[in-house]
Amino acid sequence: MRAYLLHRDRDFDWQASLPWQAEALTRDLELTTLFDAMAQGDKFVRDVAEKVVLAGFEKDLDTIRYRQDVLRECLAQPAIVRELYALAVEAVEAARKQYIGTILLRSPDWVLRGAIEHLETFVGLIRKLRKFTNTYRDKFSSEGWTSFYSRLQEELSDEYVTGIEEHLTRLKFDGGMLLSAELGNGNKGNRYVLYRPPLLRNKPGLWERFLSWLKEILAELVPFFKQKTPDYSFTLDPRDESGARALAELRSRGIAFTANALAQSADHVRAFFRALWTELAFYVGCLNLQGQLAGKGGPTCLTSSMAMDEGRLSFHGLYDACLALKLGGTVVGNDANADGKELVMITGANQGGKSTFLRSVGLAQLMLQCGMFVAAESFRSSVCDAVFTHFKREEDIAMKSGKLDEELSRMSDIVDHVTPYSLVLFNESFAATNEREGSEIARQIVSALVERRIRVVFVTHLFELARGFHDGNKRNMLFLRAERESDGSRTFRLAGGEPLQTSFGEDLYTSIFGAWDGH
Repeated sequence: MRAYLLHRDRDFDWQASLPWQAEALTRDLELTTLFDAMAQGDKFVRDVAEKVVLAGFEKDLDTIRYRQDVLRECLAQPAIVRELYALAVEAVEAARKQYIGTILLRSPDWVLRGAIEHLETFVGLIRKLRKFTNTYRDKFSSEGWTSFYSRLQEELSDEYVTGIEEHLTRLKFDGGMLLSAELGNGNKGNRYVLYRPPLLRNKPGLWERFLSWLKEILAELVPFFKQKTPDYSFTLDPRDESGARALAELRSRGIAFTANALAQSADHVRAFFRALWTELAFYVGCLNLQGQLAGKGGPTCLTSSMAMDEGRLSFHGLYDACLALKLGGTVVGNDANADGKELVMITGANQGGKSTFLRSVGLAQLMLQCGMFVAAESFRSSVCDAVFTHFKREEDIAMKSGKLDEELSRMSDIVDHVTPYSLVLFNESFAATNEREGSEIARQIVSALVERRIRVVFVTHLFELARGFHDGNKRNMLFLRAERESDGSRTFRLAGGEPLQTSFGEDLYTSIFGAWDGH
């Protein structure tokens, strides 16, 4: 039995390592805030969210849309999804408690008893799961959910569950155990066979016990009732410890194969509930996140994902979800149409929202490609191979080389991993040197990336860099500028506009120190 809520035909690879750039993405896009919001204090949900967002980055359009369809119905029926998640958690917790109690007791007899206890617990939970399915299956119509419910009906039918209960009743051997074996070399037993015990549904009642007693009396009194085939038996003396050990060893050998098979069955059922718990944890994290964003007035949308070679990127009301989570009020959203543009160059006033906008683009692409909603009123983008960030770093006194050297080293690492159709986000890169040198370095790097069909979004104060691209071939480029009101205030919106030679740093000086009086 499989959950298959993250992939149509396979389990999610939870052993997959995080991508090479995971640490930089987490730092630059402030993903810790996103993961914490998804977790709501649940460490397991947080771990799952981090794994899916970073290692579950999908390039396959069908998989992205498959997850979005599952999520869309989760958002429509949050209480039902949380109830199912709670059931999965109950199963995993129950299994964990029993497993811890039997993990050190590996004799066949204890393995058998432990497996029976596990499966008896699971049978009750499976019945609850089937009842849940019968109650709510009509509420869902997406491929992921309908396939999940269909598999439950087919693979965990009432007949199947009843059969499990019957087998567990037999394997308690309330009516005794029948074994056979052969003598092998050195008179050692081999080819042990455990015979199927009868099904004793209930202990015999008074009438059944009376008939059994009567039959025994008649067998002694009337020769006709005596068994014609003699029975052979033996009785152990209560003080015969060696005999008891020998008999226990015979029992262990006889049930060893059955015990292992039953333990494997318990492991399979446990694995199903754990997989269900894990995959639902991602969707519960999405419910948690959506609830928090909605509480802050932030819209969300399930996006339109397009093929890589279509070069789509357009949105309305796109905002930085992590900033919204940290602030008390609504965050300003931005609109843009960068369809067919391989370079988006962003300039304008200091503290005008440029870096925030850049993070919103990176977050949206990550959330889109792991099957989540996006923090925007609408968002449409082509999928990309990977997302890379090259953000400015604060001065590190422990650095053995200069700041520019450190930036170039990080850029070299990105170049070693970048592929066609990747997305690279630059924030104030190569500004650690003079403007002419920094502009030339950035120009050569950006030109090389764009020639390889790698999409670049670049925030900069390097006027020579921005002006050079603007005055050149602008066919595949979009230029945005952070708005500034006439009084120096910021709207935190970006609009199309050519680069300006000033970033209005004087506004910041005035806001902190007051107007300069010339003295």
